[in-house]
Amino acid sequence: MNRDTYLSAGVDRDAAQAAKESIIDIASKTLQKEVVGGVGFFGGMYELQGYNRPVLVSSTDSPGTKLRIANLTGRFDTVGVDLVNHCVNDVFVSGAKPIFFLDYIGVGSLDTKKVEDLVAGAAKACQEVGCSLIGGETAELPGIYTGNEFDMAGFAVGVVEKDKIINGSDILPGDVLLGLVSSGLHTNGYSLARKVFNLEADPSVLNGKIGNLDRSLGESLMEPHRCYYPLLEPVLPLIKGMSHITGGGIPENMPRILPSGLGARFDKSTWTVPSIFNLIQETGNVEEAEMFRVFNMGIGMVLVCDPSKVQDICSLVPECMIIGEVIAEQEIII
Repeated sequence: MNRDTYLSAGVDRDAAQAAKESIIDIASKTLQKEVVGGVGFFGGMYELQGYNRPVLVSSTDSPGTKLRIANLTGRFDTVGVDLVNHCVNDVFVSGAKPIFFLDYIGVGSLDTKKVEDLVAGAAKACQEVGCSLIGGETAELPGIYTGNEFDMAGFAVGVVEKDKIINGSDILPGDVLLGLVSSGLHTNGYSLARKVFNLEADPSVLNGKIGNLDRSLGESLMEPHRCYYPLLEPVLPLIKGMSHITGGGIPENMPRILPSGLGARFDKSTWTVPSIFNLIQETGNVEEAEMFRVFNMGIGMVLVCDPSKVQDICSLVPECMIIGEVIAEQEIII
């Protein structure tokens, strides 16, 4: 009589243990002095130090269907970078310093090398912002995921002094909008991009250059999500509000930081829309309004400041560019 085992059910505990040991080694390199007990305990511990009235700021997200592009290209070392940078940006717009991060990986069948690449990317991004990869979960879920399918999500926690929270509450009409360019699609709009390029039917298109792209389509789509924290940390005292342009684009993300009754007018002639967005629009015959609702269209972060602070901010962050202004009408004009 055959005896059922966990392995025969699709879960390889030996591979899981090997992956766990590798992950602990990778994550341990990110730990800051505030982490208590290292990585591998049931819960990650962090001793908050040096704050008077600390407020914790949390965010969770995923790279979305960019994961499908990763599978089609076989590239997994930047997915963790996408994940961390997206979450860190979301935490940072309130003025918070990212302090620790946790990840979740779900797979149908455990591929140790793939998992190592995913975690190594997250660790790299954490190290670049002084954030500890304090723990996570890797789940082998046969029957939920099939073949090489996988999912990845992350959770960032930051801290800010209560009297230094940036929430846009003091934004006024006439305040200036400063833009910072994105590195590409970041982590949003990939379902539309996949449909436009018919990638499920012909993934080989990812290997070639199309239109005015300066590299392959796959490389363009896999460009990592940019992190703005190191660049903008020095100018936090000069900023009234920040909007991370993610899903929903400028039209849906700008209102999240504006006081009731206010809106924003953007001058889209002030920045160059990257070729990848033009290619998507032309290939899929996508209306411009839809493009701005789905993609960041080349602007990854918008800062709001008093007109008197523009010169100071631009001197510290030269790539900042004036792209619009706050208006007294509750609408977003692009």
